[in-house]
Amino acid sequence: MNDRLSALRLFVRAARVGNFSRAGRELGLSQPSVSRLIAALEEEVGTTLFSRTTRAVTLTDAGATYLMRVETILAALDDADHEARGTGELRGSLRVGTPISFALREIIPRLPAFMKQHPALKIELRVTDRYPDLVTESLDVSFQFGPLPDSSATARKLIHQPRILTASLDYLRERGTPTMPSDLAHHAVIISPAHPSPTFCFRQDGRVTSVRVDSPLSVTTNEVATASAVAGLGIAASSKNSARAELDAGKLVRVLPDWDFGSMELNALFVSGKAIKPAARAFTDFLLKELRAA
Repeated sequence: MNDRLSALRLFVRAARVGNFSRAGRELGLSQPSVSRLIAALEEEVGTTLFSRTTRAVTLTDAGATYLMRVETILAALDDADHEARGTGELRGSLRVGTPISFALREIIPRLPAFMKQHPALKIELRVTDRYPDLVTESLDVSFQFGPLPDSSATARKLIHQPRILTASLDYLRERGTPTMPSDLAHHAVIISPAHPSPTFCFRQDGRVTSVRVDSPLSVTTNEVATASAVAGLGIAASSKNSARAELDAGKLVRVLPDWDFGSMELNALFVSGKAIKPAARAFTDFLLKELRAA
């Protein structure tokens, strides 16, 4: 890669993370190379692009304007390279954000087929049950369930998955099986990202019923919530697909299956105002096709 193109990619990354060293590490550049490329770029452009302090770097007004133009150019270049190859082959890198359970249960089992189709593509999965910042974490696409708090992201709706309640047979034998939503007030209910509120709402035959539950255990990942339910620690909320393996194996059973507990919408998120990378678009299309087939 020539110095000008390297400098432009470095400029965009440094602008997004606010740190030269971190941007250099992500792009495999040494600190001297980072300093040289940024200095050369500013000299060639003829203006200062960054304001530097001991703690961070921020864009000048000129730098902010330059960033918008450069990101569009680099995205167009990636598209042009992809189209020129004419083979559908994807190259470069793809950074994907995903919740833990979705990564383990839906993405990983399908990843070998996608990577076999695109052997020159390097994929980085950034797995967490918190909502990531697409810009600072340099994500090309992030798959997320539920409400979308990040207004700076462009969302593509993929599928809806029913939200369900599950528990182990051992727990239900000891505590009894709820037959009405109000019964949950007398049970241990595990709070997790799948349903972070202690107020649970249900629908049946056009009527809505809500109940406030007792939560002796709360966890920060849905995968841990499912494991806790298997261990007999209480009743857990999840998407139907997230607990499918445990339900099929008899480790968990549905609780209140005749009541509608709502659904969890899966969205693919992209940085707003930025062209979608061909690899991100292709992977999203691939995953959507797989999920719908399943």
